[in-house]
Amino acid sequence: MIKLSVLDQSPVSDGYTSADALRNTIELAKLADRLGYERYWIAEHHAIVTLASPAPEILIARIGAETSGIRIGSGGVLLPHYSPLKVVETFRMLHAMYPGRIDLGIGRAPGGSGLEAFALRRDRSERIQNDDFEEQLTELLAFLYHEFPSDHPFARIKVSPEMPGAPEVWLLGSSAWSSALAAKMGLPYAFAHFISPEETSAAVKFYRANFRASKRLARARAIVALGVICANTEAEAKRLFTSTQLHIRRIRLQGKRLPVPTVEQSIAELGDAARRSGGARRRGMAALCGGRAGAGARGTRAHGERFTDRRSHGHRRVARLRGAAAVVPASRGGVQHSHSLVERVKRTLPLVKLNPIHLRKTDRRV
Repeated sequence: MIKLSVLDQSPVSDGYTSADALRNTIELAKLADRLGYERYWIAEHHAIVTLASPAPEILIARIGAETSGIRIGSGGVLLPHYSPLKVVETFRMLHAMYPGRIDLGIGRAPGGSGLEAFALRRDRSERIQNDDFEEQLTELLAFLYHEFPSDHPFARIKVSPEMPGAPEVWLLGSSAWSSALAAKMGLPYAFAHFISPEETSAAVKFYRANFRASKRLARARAIVALGVICANTEAEAKRLFTSTQLHIRRIRLQGKRLPVPTVEQSIAELGDAARRSGGARRRGMAALCGGRAGAGARGTRAHGERFTDRRSHGHRRVARLRGAAAVVPASRGGVQHSHSLVERVKRTLPLVKLNPIHLRKTDRRV
């Protein structure tokens, strides 16, 4: 069975604030927990008005308190900005509060522009900041799993809080470089199909073919993060996609990072372009129509688990409907606080019965 999860970038919808987006993330995580999603990951971005979460560990702590069974974690912590020991301490804290539920997704991207990356740097010397990423990752694993040699100075450090078990580490990426490193280090691997759809197949195949078993993982485990738009009909899915279409166009052609536009705004601004249907799949988006659970995997071989990405869908909500993933439109930008997300989903699709799906422990991302 392909299990579904959520990768949430806490998008800010037009007419709403970053605080609204964070509250919306919490509500969506609660809904995903009730509906039986496998895991909920929070992304890290810096100084981007469109995305509200620069500190996933804080949201993870809050979401853990609001949920009961779903795995929670980072998608991911951008390790070049931080000390490995500090990251381990932070996620051991989360593990102590929510044992057996914490994922530590590690990324290498800057999560912002060059200026923000420079401001976040630990070392502002001339050397390239990412050139020690493998060394950082090795050090993080050694702190987390007590793997320093006995004669190493860091072996004397007692990382707290100390308790049985540890967060599960995943390497995130969108290129062949990350797939090679995940295979070499024997780590589970999460590929950002919504960023680099043309590289997904080759990266995942390389990872699986070259995987080296480690103390923590005997065989390869891979996830693919897809951008998915779900609706009852293909026409409605295309209509919803106009919001993403305009958002991407503003960034790429105009250099504007504005709040995520509503569907109505998008159709009005795009005009004839809003009626074109080919852009979604070219950008790593998949349309899921009429409850067909397999439709979201077109062009991507399923490897065990799938993430839906809430990168620019500030006006939609994810639900699991009759075994399918659904991104359901809410009204006008979608951050409403007077009613629960479940009630909003029921109002939007009144004929669909929402059935919670029991959690099962299996492999994670596709």
